[in-house]
Amino acid sequence: MIYPECPDTFWSFKYALKFIRKRAGSPPLGLLTVAAMLPAEWSKRLVDLNVTRLRAKDLAWADLAMVSAMVVQRESARRVIGRCKSAGLKVVAGGPLFTIEHDQFEDVDHFVLNEAEVTLAAFLDDFKAGRAKRLYTTEERADLRETPVPLWDLADLKRYGWMSLQFSRGCPFNCDFCNVTALFGHKFRTKTSAQIIAELAALYAEGWRGGVFFVDDNFVGKKGVLKTDLLPALTEWQRTHRRMRFQTQVSMNLADDEELMRMMVDAGFDMVFTGVETPDEASLVECSKKQNQGRDLVADVKRMQRCGLQVQGGFIVGFDSDEPSIFQRQIDFIQKSGIVTAMVGLLQAFPGTRLYERLKREGRLLGRTSGDGVDGTTNLIPRMSLERLREGYRKVLEGIYSPKHYYERVRTFLREYRAPKLRPRLRSQDILAFFRSVLRLGVLEKGRFEYWRLLVWTHFRRPELLSLAVTLAISGYHCRKICSRLVAK
Repeated sequence: MIYPECPDTFWSFKYALKFIRKRAGSPPLGLLTVAAMLPAEWSKRLVDLNVTRLRAKDLAWADLAMVSAMVVQRESARRVIGRCKSAGLKVVAGGPLFTIEHDQFEDVDHFVLNEAEVTLAAFLDDFKAGRAKRLYTTEERADLRETPVPLWDLADLKRYGWMSLQFSRGCPFNCDFCNVTALFGHKFRTKTSAQIIAELAALYAEGWRGGVFFVDDNFVGKKGVLKTDLLPALTEWQRTHRRMRFQTQVSMNLADDEELMRMMVDAGFDMVFTGVETPDEASLVECSKKQNQGRDLVADVKRMQRCGLQVQGGFIVGFDSDEPSIFQRQIDFIQKSGIVTAMVGLLQAFPGTRLYERLKREGRLLGRTSGDGVDGTTNLIPRMSLERLREGYRKVLEGIYSPKHYYERVRTFLREYRAPKLRPRLRSQDILAFFRSVLRLGVLEKGRFEYWRLLVWTHFRRPELLSLAVTLAISGYHCRKICSRLVAK
């Protein structure tokens, strides 16, 4: 089981993870889940190139190489496949990259695409019988109640910053730039709470006590199931175990449901990522982001913060409706809302989306997407000149991630945030990260004055949030490192 390397992006948190001596964010959940679906008699080995090297002896040991990747891992995947073929191994590939671009990978022997719960069994039967086809694909959606517990024991958990679980697939919304529904459909499907508790128990048995990210594309797609089943089960599990931090992705309409937010916080959720995209109403209409239209988005964000949820946000520039003023408007919105971790990217068109099909008809595509979304590239011809768009994008990054503006935004957030009463205990790695931050951010970095100003302010105004302030300072260091590379392009 081989997971290609991810490039350095906002999402990698590479520079922040160094403060806690971790190599990557989380192990490859998809591959570990597929591993649990393989025959029990097969010997299995995971090689995650984000934490280790693919050695010649790994290839010599194997009879079969199974590769999964996202679009952002395209180039690393090519190198992996080339090495496997040179070693004489048959290659089986699946995951989002190959589901979208399998026709671009001639050296792959077998593609097992879409959702493995549906397509993998047929491949395994044919493989055992010596008649495996090159392509296995389906439009059928998987029943997640049949998804097994991932084989966590294949991963060296000590190398990762957090773990990942998945409760649901699908999204009820239809944003025209998003390929989630192209990959997983609109039908919202969930696991049972018993499955999630079993996955947590398996992680706990492996010694994991850190954070867990629920990778659902929209965790609150079925609010009723959360309120009556999953969240009560998680709350009870937390009561009888050492408390873990949970994070996930949500749509903005979570802000309308105070009861649900309170239940999420009680269950251990302290951070959510949401697609804000833009403060411009015309652009929200253009991209069919109906769940964000007609709202006071700043007030919605602050409502979540006051309930005990730190809000991370995704933002996009480059819509046809965007005027030159959008860049300063994005900066102003981000600063006012207190969204500390703001992922701002240029609009990209993914195959399978309505945006891609429209731009293809209009002759406005510039090749394939990088799959990153926040790497400063775009694969479309914008209405605004490309030069002006890139210049405005750099302005946004320089604005929100300069030390002065970043630390100011942290204070804006801390003024609103109401931390839950029950919180995970500090671990030794957290204490060591603090001392490393003192050296790196408080002594060596140019923004050291703002670092100390934040810590002093927090000590006197919100002393119970001092560890969170340090964590956010470290996250900002990572974002500034990534921004410096993007701005230099």
